[in-house]
Amino acid sequence: MGIHEADTAAGTGEALENLSDEIRRFPPSPEFAVQANAKAELYERAADHEGFWAEQARALTWETPFTEVLDFSAAPRARWFADGRLNAAYNAVDRHVAAGLGDRVAIHWEGEPGDTRTITYAELQGEVSRAANALVALGVDTGDRVAIYLPMIPEAVVAMLACARIGAPHSVVFGGFSAEALHTRILDAEASLVITADGGYRRGAAAALKPAVDGALAHGDTAVRHVLVVRRTGQDVGWTPGRDVWWEESLAAAADVHEPVAVEAEHPLFILYTSGTTGKPKGIFHTTGGYLTQAAYTHRVVFDLKPETDVYWCTADVGWVTGHTYVTYGPLLNGATQLLYEGTPDTPTKGRWWELVEKYGVTILYTAPTAIRTFMKWGDGIPAAYDLSSLRLLGSVGEPINPEAWVWYRHVIGGDRTPVVDTWWQTETGGIMISPLPGVTVAKPGSAQTPLPGVRAEVVDEAGEPVGNGRGGYLVLTHPWPGMLRGIWGDEQRFKDTYWSRFPGRYFAGDGAKKDDDGDIWLLGRVDDVMNISGHRLSTTEIESALVSHPWVAEAAVVGASDPTTGQAVVAFVILRADAVERADEPGEGGDVVATLRGHVAAEIGPIAKPRSILIVAELPKTRSGKIMRRLLRDVAEQRAVGDVTTLADTSVMELIRVGLNQPGRDPM
Repeated sequence: MGIHEADTAAGTGEALENLSDEIRRFPPSPEFAVQANAKAELYERAADHEGFWAEQARALTWETPFTEVLDFSAAPRARWFADGRLNAAYNAVDRHVAAGLGDRVAIHWEGEPGDTRTITYAELQGEVSRAANALVALGVDTGDRVAIYLPMIPEAVVAMLACARIGAPHSVVFGGFSAEALHTRILDAEASLVITADGGYRRGAAAALKPAVDGALAHGDTAVRHVLVVRRTGQDVGWTPGRDVWWEESLAAAADVHEPVAVEAEHPLFILYTSGTTGKPKGIFHTTGGYLTQAAYTHRVVFDLKPETDVYWCTADVGWVTGHTYVTYGPLLNGATQLLYEGTPDTPTKGRWWELVEKYGVTILYTAPTAIRTFMKWGDGIPAAYDLSSLRLLGSVGEPINPEAWVWYRHVIGGDRTPVVDTWWQTETGGIMISPLPGVTVAKPGSAQTPLPGVRAEVVDEAGEPVGNGRGGYLVLTHPWPGMLRGIWGDEQRFKDTYWSRFPGRYFAGDGAKKDDDGDIWLLGRVDDVMNISGHRLSTTEIESALVSHPWVAEAAVVGASDPTTGQAVVAFVILRADAVERADEPGEGGDVVATLRGHVAAEIGPIAKPRSILIVAELPKTRSGKIMRRLLRDVAEQRAVGDVTTLADTSVMELIRVGLNQPGRDPM
């Protein structure tokens, strides 16, 4: 896909083509600037790339201090602080207790039904230690992988830290993924243990989780020996004696003291699976020392954290990288007090988030543009009913935020007084890479603006040459950074091919970007076959594979179409097998086909991948070589004039699709 198609996919390209000096600017207030953690000279200090990152790394506690900063001799594989040894859980919990901060609240937790827990750092230390001892008792050793499939409950954070405490890399799988998606991830990571729950609460109802684990393990081809189950909803669950163990009983039998295992800085901390263009999820893995360095540094400067007084809330699920870096690790490394919430923004009312901001005195809120646009649709009156005066900084993550949503966020939620940090980063980068610095940057709505101190990024053209101001191209990272991925689990060649082959010697993020006349960066969205749905990356190939696995489907093509709420939405074009065509043509049956196929995708991957629309077609537009022209399908999905069809093997196909979409039983846009 070319850069102009990326503009369209993100829904911001046309507006950015008309960028001018009239872009609205929001300078930091003098009051905020004077107290900000970040100062302008931070950029000057970062000119010494390795020295700067060494300085950030020394803010952690090392059992064996490092003497080597960066070894990039085996590029693209980097080694940061490699001769040092440390433990992630010790840095996130124990050192704060040792510093006399054991009584500080680490986590305020609110369940969707309204049940609550408050956990201090001392209590968190005891819980994590018991969990680590329980894992050891179940045979988990340093280097073993543990899969975690939990709702947003405190045990999710405890489980991650317990794994880190014993040096067992964790692989967290989003609780909305299906049994099949979970099975794929357990199998690839060769996990020996799964931590799950009976269920969690979602939109007022108990949603089961344990059955998906049972389904994943029913394949019989994994290395899993035990399943540790948290009681959350109290619903009945299937039970395999000898394999399944209750979390509460295991922790009750475990000692509350555990000596954290110091590991080498390059020891894997976690694997997190993200969509790839081949359809097979990629197991991105991050190592301990570099990742923790970047998580702590970026959390401290981007959110201007004051751990003594702030109440921080990142609304991301731990199943995504934002929930790793800016829920579990970044805040705790910095000794923050944070809020965790289990449920959705509209349960039991559409004011639930603002009720929580008021209740806990939240000062920093970090959420996705999808949520912001949803709140805009619900109206200004809902947040206006709550006291949001505690908020002092707002953040955006997951996809480019449109300027209108940015301004609404600052005006309605921030009371026209809060900085807004629009952050760009990825699962692969480990932490925020491009963002305004609060107190320093003159903010522009919709622009991530500037690489953080210590990050080197550039926008390049097809030939890899930097573009000038006012030009668009491809976003690349030109220097290694501590939190960078160290590979794709079990597939070194795919790691090289995916990220380092397009522009040799530079990491290609897969995103398009544009520089405005000031040189500030505006993200334009994906330029490959990965869609960004509500900030979550989904592969078109993976969804196509799920559709074709249904016996009714002969062929499928999936595209991402612009959506005013979610950024992009899944639209599928499906050719049915002959025996299914009759069903689709029968009165009232077409809708059944569409509903069945949407449900099938949800079962194969998860509800988040369910297509917004499935369009039953007789043919797909293909070139003479057989390549599907998704560009043309995207034109149809977005209801605009179809582009050039001269390269198609049969130029009449698009007219057949257009006519077919107007037939009874087809899913209209």
